[in-house]
Amino acid sequence: MKIWVDADACPVVIKEILFRAAQRTGVETTLVANRPVRIPPAPNIRFLQVASGFDVADNEIVKRVVPGDLVITSDIPLAAEVVEKGGQALSPRGELYTAENIRSLLNMRDFMDTMRASGVNTGGPPALNQADRQAFANQLDRLLALSYR
Repeated sequence: MKIWVDADACPVVIKEILFRAAQRTGVETTLVANRPVRIPPAPNIRFLQVASGFDVADNEIVKRVVPGDLVITSDIPLAAEVVEKGGQALSPRGELYTAENIRSLLNMRDFMDTMRASGVNTGGPPALNQADRQAFANQLDRLLALSYR
């Protein structure tokens, strides 16, 4: 298993959890973004800078992900592509995207986009809180433990 991080929008606190997990387990972790991202000096933690542009980082992740890899993203269309390729996708809030839930999540995302396009202020997601961070860390630990059995 490799971990791929959609790093442009990934909260710093989630990156820190990922860095600690990567250093503890040795799992290869690559952050993909269109602007520089600071990473700790570790042989298994890498940064891949891509060109600026709509979905460039997402497309690079989809191109490189293989079955069994884990992608950290809050981007539901990216998560859908990862799941379709046999990978796993986890949101920074600890929600695991699966073949069973991704279709309904995409439908809700599309519905909210339609609402926003028609002028309805749907607001954004709430700020990441301690419960979200804990849910992410717990789900990440579970996935890492399953992959190293």
